[in-house]
This record gives sequence, structure tokens and C-alpha cells, in this order.
Amino acid sequence: MSQSDSEEQQLLKIRNSIDAIDAKVHQLLNERAMAAQEVARIKLEADPKAVFYRPEREAQVLRQVMERNEGPLSDQTVARIFREIMSSCLALEKPLNVAFLGPEGTFTQAAALKQFGHAVNMHPMSTISDVFVDVESNNADYGVVPIENSTEGVISHTLDMFISSPLHICGEVSIRINQNLMSQAKSLDDIKKIYSHKQSLAQCRGWLDRHLCSDVERIEVSSNAEAARLASEDPTAAAIAGENAAILYKLTIMHSNIEDEPGNTTRFFVVGKQVVPPSGQDKTSLLLATRNEAGGLYSLLSPLADNKVSMTRIESRPSRRGLWDYVFFIDVLGHQQDPEVQQAFAELQKKASLFKILGSYPQAVL
Repeated sequence: MSQSDSEEQQLLKIRNSIDAIDAKVHQLLNERAMAAQEVARIKLEADPKAVFYRPEREAQVLRQVMERNEGPLSDQTVARIFREIMSSCLALEKPLNVAFLGPEGTFTQAAALKQFGHAVNMHPMSTISDVFVDVESNNADYGVVPIENSTEGVISHTLDMFISSPLHICGEVSIRINQNLMSQAKSLDDIKKIYSHKQSLAQCRGWLDRHLCSDVERIEVSSNAEAARLASEDPTAAAIAGENAAILYKLTIMHSNIEDEPGNTTRFFVVGKQVVPPSGQDKTSLLLATRNEAGGLYSLLSPLADNKVSMTRIESRPSRRGLWDYVFFIDVLGHQQDPEVQQAFAELQKKASLFKILGSYPQAVL
């Protein structure tokens, strides 16, 4: 027997083993799906308006997946696979409608898919306000909106929406932002204008200054996906956007990862009408206002320190209630049902002129 014949026999044996493993995996997937259908049946018998999507339960499952993973697949890879399994099983119970800041191809859509998987109905919306309205009017079950970027800071419009919106924060998603220069042009010399969202232009300012002529026009548009769409209609134009936008609008990526900060990350909120129970690793977001007096903010926040509740973020915004009147958006570690958080909030509520819990939700898993 030749060496090539021996190798072919070894490969055939491994392939047969893979086929047998695939059959077992397939059988187990179907068993899991049938179990999900049984869960739906039991829930609907008890409550015709039952909620099937459980953010805290999904977060717990994904954490368990990563904790028990022994490789060779990475924790993140295995968790993404299980996210899609849960997404498909949930769709058998009730397909979710998810609104996101569109159009298709935005990083917000990528965040929505990361959170919910691909077995959902996606609603691209023109503005952040439209996302909130779509959920408030029951056209969508949940919405996904950007809240802050690690280099460019907070998304003010999203914060402002929470001042008057009745929606809760049900989850958070973090996306590593890799910006790409894409175009129909053959070379950088052919590019006369660049379209992108203002934050992406700011995130890539250094690279653009180094590699493009100063007379190349930089044009702000509503989203990076819209930038890619415009670039697809003009061979002298380029866009800064994510890889999905290049695929969607059939553009060539001329240069990848042109962001000035390699660790650039954007955080997104999932908004909905659901109050989310504890998952074991949670955050809570608050909207607060203090009385206009010396030491007011210090006095307002002292209950957090006194009760050993860690604050991870604070932002101020005009309250729109009066001149130079501000509200504060605060994130803390823990769930509003945790005893120490409950105690801190009880004390906070006595001191604040405005106190609103925006939601407790699982910390981002992936």
C-alpha cells in the first residue's frame, strides 16, 4: 500500500467519524428545539401574552457555555454558536421583531444580530427616536440603539430619549469597531470625497490626514451604511464603514482597520417594555437630578459609596426643565433587587429631585 493510499484511508476514517458526530449534533439540536416548543406550549397555556425572550436566562446560558468550554474552539466562538441555537429555538416559540438604527449594514445592526442572533425580524429605522417609537407602539418587541463610543464619548440623542421614554434598558452589547475605507475607485488618487457618520470621521481623522490629499471632501451623513450606499453610486467617492456595508453595497475595501485607536469599541443598549430579573452579573442605569445647592452632587452620590455600590459611568445632560438645569445618567454594578443596591437607591430617592431607574440588565457577555 502506497503512502498516499494510507493517508486517504486515515482521512476517510476521520471523515466518517465527523459524519457520525454531525448526526448526533443534529439529533441533539432537534431535541433542544422540541424542548423549546414544549416550553412555549406550557407558557401559553398559563398566559396567552407570555414573554418568551429572557435576557437574564440567555446571559446565564452563555456564561455557562464559556465556563465549561475546554477548546479547541474559543469561548467567544462557542458562545456565538449557542447564541444562534437559542435564536433559532426562540423563533419556534415566537419570532422577535427588533428595531435598530438603520439602514441595513450599520454597526447597530451588527449589535442587534450579536444580541439576538439571525432568527429575528429586523426593522431598520431612520433615527434613534424612531427606534424608541417603534417599540413604544408595539411594532417591535425590542430596539437597539448606540449609547457610547470608547473614543468619541456618549451618544447624546440616546440619553435624551430616556428622559421622557417609558421604555426600560433590557441589555447591553459591545462591538469592536473596525473601520474600513471602501469604494469603487481603483486607487486613493481617484477619490474626491468621503462619506461617513461624523463619529467615524473623527475616529479615523489621523489616518485620513496621513493618506489622503487635503482637498478630499469629508461629508457627514446619517450612518455609515448610508455612506456606503452613496459611495456605491459615485466612482469618485469612498465611504468609511464596516465590512457588512461593503458586502451589502458591493464595494471594494481599499484599506482595513483605519481607526486611529485600535481598541475602539461602541456600546449599545437594548430597549423594551420588559423588566429584567437578576442574572447574577448585572448593571443598573439611573436618571437623577440634584437640587441646586452647594455639594448637591456629592450628597446625591454618597449613598452609593456608603453602600459599596460601584458606579461605572456618569454623564450630564440639560434637563430641558429650566436654564442651566441638568440631569445625570449613572451606571452602577448590580441589580436593583440586590440588597445593597436597594438600600442605596432608597437613600438616593430621598435626596434626588428626580429619580428614575432606567433598567437593570445583564452585563455584556461577549
